[in-house]
Amino acid sequence: MSYVAPSMARARIGILISGRGSNMVALIDAERQGKFDADVVVVISNIESAAGLTLARERGVETLFISHKGRSREEHDQLMIDELRKREVSLVCLAGYMRLVSPLFVRAFKGRILNIHPSLLPAFPGLDAQKQALEHGVKITGCTVHIVDEELDHGPIVLQRAVDVRDDDTVESLSERILEQEHRAYAEGVARILDPGFRLNRADE
Repeated sequence: MSYVAPSMARARIGILISGRGSNMVALIDAERQGKFDADVVVVISNIESAAGLTLARERGVETLFISHKGRSREEHDQLMIDELRKREVSLVCLAGYMRLVSPLFVRAFKGRILNIHPSLLPAFPGLDAQKQALEHGVKITGCTVHIVDEELDHGPIVLQRAVDVRDDDTVESLSERILEQEHRAYAEGVARILDPGFRLNRADE
């Protein structure tokens, strides 16, 4: 199957977070440095105390807290869809967003949702990817920027960065080195998907 990214003239980016938002900060800083042709217009968190909300506000970006408590996944996602559409968001970036988005959300922004995952997908999807890598004894892991579809940590890969696994690595030390690459890779991935000439070719069964 041939994949072509939607046209996004001067994209408006919405970022979803649940915690500290370090990848969010990297994206906002990359935007300010002109590393991609887009504006980060809103940051949404499902956790009111998420540290990333404060960091986004300090950088002059609008923030919203939309609780998932007491709501179905679809109800929560519909509220986010409504707010993103109000702001004419054309690209959604998941940056430490700790909930699975529903098929409803994926369909609303089909081909326009990016995620970054701390492994070389399809290896080690899901939680604790760094721990999985150490337990499996791999010598190389890394991070993946990919387009989100309805499966967990799946969808077309935009780019990957490799990180060597050292003999003395712990989950913490490996996570730190992968995160350094995530901060570079995510901005590069956004720039790549916003390029009018961007194409992905996938061979599907």
